[in-house]
Amino acid sequence: MAKSIEEKVEEYYKTKFDKYGIRHFGKTESINSDISNALSKAKSKSGGKGNNYPDIQLLLQDNHSRRIPVMIEAKGEKNKLEKLDKNGHIIQETIWASDSKPNAKNHHKKGDKNYSAITKYATNGALHYGKAILQYSNYDEVLIIGVNGTTLNNNGEVTDPECKAYYVSKKNNFIPKHVEELDTSLVLLKQDNISRLYQILDNLNLTEEEIEAIKANTENELEAKIKAIHQRLYDDKSLKTTLNTNDKLYVFTGLIMAGLATNGVKRLEVSDLSSNNSETLNDGAIVLDHIKVFLTARHATTDKIYLITSLLGNVFKNKTMWQPLNGESLIKRLFAQISQDIIPLLESNLHLDFTGKILNSLSDWVSINNDKANDVVLTPSYVTHFMARLARTNKDSFVWDLAMGSGGFLVSAMDIMIKDAENKIQDKVELEAKVTNIKENQLLGVEILGNIYILAVLNMILMGNGSTHMYRDDSHNLYTQLGKNFPATVFLLNPPYSAEGKGFIFVQEALSQMTEGYAAILIQENAGSGNGLPYTKNILKDNTLVASIRMPNDLFSGKASVQTAIYVFKVAEPHDKDNLVTFIDMSEDGYTRQNRKKSSQEVNLRNTDHAKERYAEVEAILLGKKPQTDYYTEKNGKVIKDSISLEGNDWTFGQHQVIDTTPTEDDFKKVVAEYLGWKVEQLLKGENND
Repeated sequence: MAKSIEEKVEEYYKTKFDKYGIRHFGKTESINSDISNALSKAKSKSGGKGNNYPDIQLLLQDNHSRRIPVMIEAKGEKNKLEKLDKNGHIIQETIWASDSKPNAKNHHKKGDKNYSAITKYATNGALHYGKAILQYSNYDEVLIIGVNGTTLNNNGEVTDPECKAYYVSKKNNFIPKHVEELDTSLVLLKQDNISRLYQILDNLNLTEEEIEAIKANTENELEAKIKAIHQRLYDDKSLKTTLNTNDKLYVFTGLIMAGLATNGVKRLEVSDLSSNNSETLNDGAIVLDHIKVFLTARHATTDKIYLITSLLGNVFKNKTMWQPLNGESLIKRLFAQISQDIIPLLESNLHLDFTGKILNSLSDWVSINNDKANDVVLTPSYVTHFMARLARTNKDSFVWDLAMGSGGFLVSAMDIMIKDAENKIQDKVELEAKVTNIKENQLLGVEILGNIYILAVLNMILMGNGSTHMYRDDSHNLYTQLGKNFPATVFLLNPPYSAEGKGFIFVQEALSQMTEGYAAILIQENAGSGNGLPYTKNILKDNTLVASIRMPNDLFSGKASVQTAIYVFKVAEPHDKDNLVTFIDMSEDGYTRQNRKKSSQEVNLRNTDHAKERYAEVEAILLGKKPQTDYYTEKNGKVIKDSISLEGNDWTFGQHQVIDTTPTEDDFKKVVAEYLGWKVEQLLKGENND
């Protein structure tokens, strides 16, 4: 193997920086305490507890005090600039696929974490340092640069330098964006060129496709890690009688609240949990204190803080949880895993139903309390987004859900509202004010179950304090009061199907308080064929049924085996008997579903037949836009436009489907062909008696 010339590569680029007049910092130098602390807190390149020492560090600064750290890692061997996966992403830690040989230098077991890409490749190592800066310091953006070279001339100078630069930011969800301009020359790092460089960086935004891919990958990773932690709880025999399902929900949510970073509050570290064997000063008490501080810092009201800490209190005060075993409490062991595996996935600006994933992952193993009626069902995020768009959600909408569960509909609505605001508001100050108003004033949810309510509150807090109007109560008792103070224009709901009218009682109550807007309801389809009476009939007196969409019968992947439909209403406009309703059969929506408990969403929900295009097509049909595909048309019988009675009992697709039994020419040809085939067969057998 050729000898590495790494030191010469470092020297080459340091000489460049000296030429450009750029102050650079070596391995043992410190730019500032914030960066040094971040590098010391993060895992080392090989996954251990050692420090991190980038080969070269810079700190860029423009005239407006915008500072961007630059982490540079050097290598000096052939093909060591960077290592990418099959999708073109910079590889970080992976998993060993097999055990190492007995005498291997890098001993490992199958399933152990593999850090070789980070340690052996320049750009991969630089990205490791960059992520440490973003995760553990106050910086929101960083440049990472890998440099390499393999050949020296007679003067000992590198003759084949190569460089790869990426911009990584919290804004872009930590996804590296290639800065091609820096690959061939680092002259843009000169102070005179900083404003031009910053302009280039500001244009490196994620595409919608990239954002969707990030969401899918994050959801899959989150789900896998939640299941790993839950498996740990499930396998611990001593805990089977200690923690019921609610307790597991409380442990997850409580430890997440305690561990999340909040402005003005020191992040709870694993080392802060001392595993004291004390009734008053133990790990449970420490976690509860941090939860209170976290909620206060996130501007939760006093009554909300009291309610949440009361619900969480029992599990963290449980002696089995805080009493040390072999010098360490169960709380500390669980927090170490959550702190490492879960919290980093939550500290992003992705609008995902994170806590819905927690609920769904736990309910895969054991039934949720109060769920004998199958009422606690997580609506898939692609459905909540679909319904929010069908209800015409935009930046000015006021959205409510009177049986919100973990808040999935409100998360989707918030995502759509913020994106609409970003597309339509150019002024930065005005946009920030609008986004704040969306989160604090334009979303309202009610949930009666305390364990699920906590998940909804955490969900909305993770979105940036969207929990202002989250109520734990029976919505039947306060919908009138809420309606007076909240000018709802969008109503989204997947009601408990055991409620009156299969859940349509919630719909009637909510729509009675609205003066404009739209509603989209996911409910048992037969609620629209008479089982939702008298509510369905009453609803038509003041509201118009716009659409009825039959959904796949396995929509909830084994959690609930019911045929559902989405009913869309225009609010505060009485239904006329001559109004045409659009009926759509989406029972084939392009997804293939299965219900393997230990499999990820990626396995259990597969896009096998243009699912995204199918949902986009139905959305276009119902919003009066031109569809780009033709999976659902009147010609193929998947779309029917028909009127309904005012009795509220003929809303299903099947009730308006007309099956034509008139024989066609093709039918005739088929029958004749079958007959002739039979005659020939008889002749060949010599059995023709004619």
